[in-house]
Amino acid sequence: MVKLKNGIRTKGLILLTAMLAVAIVVAGCSSNNNGSNAGDGHSAATEGQYTPDPGTPAWQLDKRAAPTKLKWYVNADWWNKDFGHDVVTKKIKEDLNIDIEFITGDDTKLNTFFAGGKMPDMITTFDINSSVVQKAATWALPLNDLAQKYDPYFNTVAAQDTLNWFKQPDGNTYGYSNYSNTQADYDSGNIPAKTAFIIRKDVYEALGQPSMGTPEQFLTVLNDIKKQFPDLLPFGFNSIGTGTGSLGDALQDFIGVPLVDGNGGFYNRNLDEDYLTWVKTLNTAYRNGTISDDSFADDGTAFEEKVKSGKYAAMLLDGTPQMGGNLQIFMSGNPGKEYMAIDGPQSTAGHKPTLNQSGITGWMINFITKDCKDPAKAIQIFTYLLSDQGQMLMNYGIEGETYQKNADGTVSLLPAVKELQLNNADQFKKEYRMGEFMFFGHDRHKALSKDAFPESIIQMQEWGKGKLSPHFILENINPDPGTPEARALTNIDPKWSTTLVSMIRASDDARFDNVLNEYKAFLDKNSWDQILKVRNEKMKANKEKLGLS
Repeated sequence: MVKLKNGIRTKGLILLTAMLAVAIVVAGCSSNNNGSNAGDGHSAATEGQYTPDPGTPAWQLDKRAAPTKLKWYVNADWWNKDFGHDVVTKKIKEDLNIDIEFITGDDTKLNTFFAGGKMPDMITTFDINSSVVQKAATWALPLNDLAQKYDPYFNTVAAQDTLNWFKQPDGNTYGYSNYSNTQADYDSGNIPAKTAFIIRKDVYEALGQPSMGTPEQFLTVLNDIKKQFPDLLPFGFNSIGTGTGSLGDALQDFIGVPLVDGNGGFYNRNLDEDYLTWVKTLNTAYRNGTISDDSFADDGTAFEEKVKSGKYAAMLLDGTPQMGGNLQIFMSGNPGKEYMAIDGPQSTAGHKPTLNQSGITGWMINFITKDCKDPAKAIQIFTYLLSDQGQMLMNYGIEGETYQKNADGTVSLLPAVKELQLNNADQFKKEYRMGEFMFFGHDRHKALSKDAFPESIIQMQEWGKGKLSPHFILENINPDPGTPEARALTNIDPKWSTTLVSMIRASDDARFDNVLNEYKAFLDKNSWDQILKVRNEKMKANKEKLGLS
């Protein structure tokens, strides 16, 4: 029985629902052309306006007098919707002759576009595993077709590995993300590490610059800190929350736990003996009173306040760029006490660190919809922002106006701009917006300037050179949403989080072992074998995408 809000039954609503269902089916069927003619119905506005040239960005060829108006939906309520008033977006507006209306929201609002039938011109979302992204062929235009038809220069600035990574079963690529790091990016050495074991400089020097590489050394130093610096917390880590903070994957990467098993299949790194040796070491540290109970309860804000005040003597910190402002506040107010990276815990099995960074999947995934009024202009936006010109604009603004080029090839913000960045972040954001408008941003351009990151983390990034290792093989290997395996994994993931905390806080070795064994039994009862099968299949597909098989 169907009712309106006032409880009255209506055949009209039933009919409307049926018609909508038919319309959706028809729309789905009409999209089963693999995108070969995608955008043909929208090309009249640009037909004959310019002749595409593989050697020239189309935005430089498109001389239409009237600006193009596009609606761009970003699936994040926090996104800054302003356009055309700050240095960055004003220049984009001028160069591309466009006027963008940003719309923001959450998954609920995103789904209304698909239910309502009328889509914005462009969509940015964040989850490659979502059903929206997986079904992109039904609502988005293929970037490879758009490039061929309107802007072949796109293929010059887009990374082929990224295009292949996002390629769907029909052979088309519909989305392109920011911070998509390829093997070439890792090999370049221009991607900075984001994980570090750090210690306060004054503490490190007072203790005689000790090594903390072995479990025994680690425990000795923490005990020494407890005695000589009683006002400090000897060891800290990222907020646990509902995950594992920096004591899960980050610690595993730090000590180089293998990514795959001996056959190249999925390896349960949580049960690696080397890793568990260090988890047991953390348990000993906890029982020694050198890890505080508060560290397991602190949320992100509480953790940040302790970093800002230098409360931790040492930390395993994941996400140094995000914590750079807090580290800078402590550094500026406490000369000679700033945090510095050291080698810290090392593998008991002889493995080298395999620190992770943003993978090939990236972060924000950008699409051009089938309802786009001007797909030619939309693909021009992709090309412009992916180009060196667009990257420099998004990171540093305009040469001579906000930054200057140095003799050694690096760039520096002009003094007045740098001063505003350091002392009035809100005004800097409003006037310049550099480092924020990053739909197609990439870390490689940040390597051009010391101004790209706060001084507080530069030494940490230097320490991390040569220690990064891509984790491409493990990206997007979880079971598809809605499957029995996915539902089982939603039980396993939080179970591991509570298990890890319980092991670190175990009262004795027997309790530690019992908690670990309970977790192993939990895996067996929650379809772990089937999850392994799915992950191995997806890892095999990843190898094919990456050309490793």
